[in-house]
Amino acid sequence: MKIMKFGGTSVGKPERMHQVAQLITKTDEPKIVVLSALSGTTNALVGISDCLAARNKEAAKANIDKLEAHYRDFVLLLASTEPARAKANAIVTEHFEFLNIILRISFSDALNKDILAQGELLSTKLFSVFLEEQGIAHELLPALDFMVIDAFEEPQLPVIREKLTAILSEHSQTKLFITQGYICRNAKGEVDNLKRGGSDYTASLVAAAIKATVCEIWTDIDGMHNNDPRIVDKTLPIKQISFDEAAELAYFGAKILHPTCIWPAQLTNVPVKLLNTMQPEAEGTVITEEAGSVGVKAVAAKDGIIAIKIKSSRMLLAYGFLRKIFEVFEKYRTSIDMITTSEVAVSVTIDSDLHLEEIIKELEPFGTVEVDTNQSIVSIVGNEIAKTDHILQRLFESIAEIPVRMVSYGGSPHNVSLLVNSEYKIKTLQLLNKGLFGL
Repeated sequence: MKIMKFGGTSVGKPERMHQVAQLITKTDEPKIVVLSALSGTTNALVGISDCLAARNKEAAKANIDKLEAHYRDFVLLLASTEPARAKANAIVTEHFEFLNIILRISFSDALNKDILAQGELLSTKLFSVFLEEQGIAHELLPALDFMVIDAFEEPQLPVIREKLTAILSEHSQTKLFITQGYICRNAKGEVDNLKRGGSDYTASLVAAAIKATVCEIWTDIDGMHNNDPRIVDKTLPIKQISFDEAAELAYFGAKILHPTCIWPAQLTNVPVKLLNTMQPEAEGTVITEEAGSVGVKAVAAKDGIIAIKIKSSRMLLAYGFLRKIFEVFEKYRTSIDMITTSEVAVSVTIDSDLHLEEIIKELEPFGTVEVDTNQSIVSIVGNEIAKTDHILQRLFESIAEIPVRMVSYGGSPHNVSLLVNSEYKIKTLQLLNKGLFGL
């Protein structure tokens, strides 16, 4: 059995949803299809939730009505028969009645999660109606019946495997299942989600749970590229890449793949394929245990980085100093991306300002604390990149005109990372594309 995940742009228009139906029925191989919400829906639901949190019910109502009108138009083009349209419209009515009901009750975080879940519930139910209209046998598989996270918002893979295996055994004759990405239940049994990009995570977790033959991630680009095609004019898709390389690229900014979706597939050695819904004939990218080649594969950039430098000539070399520094970040569950040290200072980067004030306050007793915001991490990724001849020379010659704030090299054989002010990010990516790939 294989997994096929389709993102918001792949189902964002009725004709694209029709195309997805064709793609999933090309072969008889049993499959589970994971769908995101229609493109734009999650942002609209976030906007509705924000209005409710601000007690602006008039604006929330206007946003609800606008989104409902979009879905009514969608149904009109999705289905071609009146019975199917009636069924699809009944689904739209059900979910928008819920959104309208929340205008009359007190807003809460739990309610916010329920609001955000409506997108995936709508897309899968509407797609199911279309499949039924086309006479395509399938089973709608509610993700809320098996996708579970713990109190720390971490997926419980053993529980997911147990629940999903039991459900699939009840439908042993079914070859096609449709389920929601992103949504899940938390430790309290409440509706929750896997955060942005969570549909990729769902697909990978499901693939790991059933030990799928492959996990296909279908988007609107033909695989993972060697650079950001939104910024750099000339980029090329990568044919093959290892789990380790893909994890580095996803974490450090490659938008095609969510960082979290690598480890479940790697854990169970399920190949991941990145494919293009708009160009299904394109080769795409395959992610496996094997890298396929040695050397630089791609460049990625991650924005919203904060650099923190703790300077203390008195304490830096003291026993346990770094441990105490890291404990501050651990206390506030804030991960560190990069770290560099000297005899008198240690610099780290983080990608969240959620607890920045508290972190700075607790670091101040250790020395002088300097904070630089509006930074970007630019990562050069490839198999055994550290062993590639003259890589550092080529790299730094390429960006000689760029002021680099930090360099991380040697921590991973697959990665060299640079910290630059975000105003230099685009120029850095363009220069690296020319210097490392000759494009």
